[in-house]
Amino acid sequence: MNAPELTEDEHLGLYQRATENGAEWWRVSVADRPENYRLEHGADDGERTGTVDIDLVVDAENLRAKLKKWRREGFAIDTDDTNAEHDAAERIAFMPALQRAAALAAAAKQRHVEGGNDSESESVRIGHVDVPCGMDSPLVPRINPAYLFSERFNDIVEDIVENRRVMLIGHTGAGKTSLIEQVAARSLHGVLRSNMNGQTTVGDFVGFWTVKGGETLWVDGVLPTAMREGLWLIVDEIDFAEPSILAALTAVLEPHGRLVLKEKGNEIVAPHPAFRLFATANAVGAMSQFRHLYQGANLMNEAFLDRWRVYLLDYLSPAEEADVLMRTLAPHMTRTLATTLAAIAADCRAAFSREDLSSAFSTRRLLDWAELMLRTGDPERAAGPAIYAKVSPEDAALIRGIIRHHIAPAA
Repeated sequence: MNAPELTEDEHLGLYQRATENGAEWWRVSVADRPENYRLEHGADDGERTGTVDIDLVVDAENLRAKLKKWRREGFAIDTDDTNAEHDAAERIAFMPALQRAAALAAAAKQRHVEGGNDSESESVRIGHVDVPCGMDSPLVPRINPAYLFSERFNDIVEDIVENRRVMLIGHTGAGKTSLIEQVAARSLHGVLRSNMNGQTTVGDFVGFWTVKGGETLWVDGVLPTAMREGLWLIVDEIDFAEPSILAALTAVLEPHGRLVLKEKGNEIVAPHPAFRLFATANAVGAMSQFRHLYQGANLMNEAFLDRWRVYLLDYLSPAEEADVLMRTLAPHMTRTLATTLAAIAADCRAAFSREDLSSAFSTRRLLDWAELMLRTGDPERAAGPAIYAKVSPEDAALIRGIIRHHIAPAA
């Protein structure tokens, strides 16, 4: 005969028995996994504040056995204790309460946006976010009409509007920089890029004194230039930056943070309202497990990372990449061709993640190969300058094998 089903009323709560020094207790509550229960044990000196010395998770069958054992040992449920029931109710109520709060916040934000816009030309819709427009200038990136704004980018775009400091991490060629540039291109914001390639000095970044025509002049670096002129600054490969550059950045990581130019008599640079600060990295946070693939990357402490919203960007899915191929190389790129090429790219990236390949396979590389393939009509010939010449002979041999796995030789 099957044991009766447990109900919350009969088992959740505090089970106690008196001891010479006070009380011994077990608390039963709902665990994170379905149909599992958390058991906490402790001993109190007349109070319920004793330290938990046993904390485990059991299934319903084990709990039923525990309840029988406790009854034999003299434990009784405290009918006055409602903490377990209260905890379970709060756990169940959390998500509905959060969804209501998020909906109210979104509605309030939308009312603010609508009230602040005098005309439709002041903002552009990117994904589901209205991005305020800047002014056209030579520093505004060119629009890539085939660029695909994935649904997962919406949070990043919203952070840009809210002037959050955004760091994008991921493998080389995952589209970290191009995402920022394409948002800027569509919203008419100028972009400056500073690549931390090991040769970028703090003078290049912050500024320096120079002599021109017998006169000593101060030259702003990219950071104060972007702050003064309301440009978007992308610090590429920030995990390769010198400590002095990171120290200069720390001052402006907070929204509306100011930069102090000590070399210029402690001049204070206040940020233009349109100024935005971004960083990209290959081996930070969730990507630190791949640090050995990016020689020279520096460790970054949590205090520095906590000043950023950090997003992990993976490569496009094969379906998304096939769409990009078709949109970029229309009308000649067919769905059949695009799907096969996207599958080859996915297999190459999987080999890179397994460390069978030492080089990544970017969407840019895939597009270059596909474009040259359409011109030559020969995948192997096109792969020469687009892929093989850019990698080691060992990598080229492995990629050639992957290509031949997906594409049969011409008859």
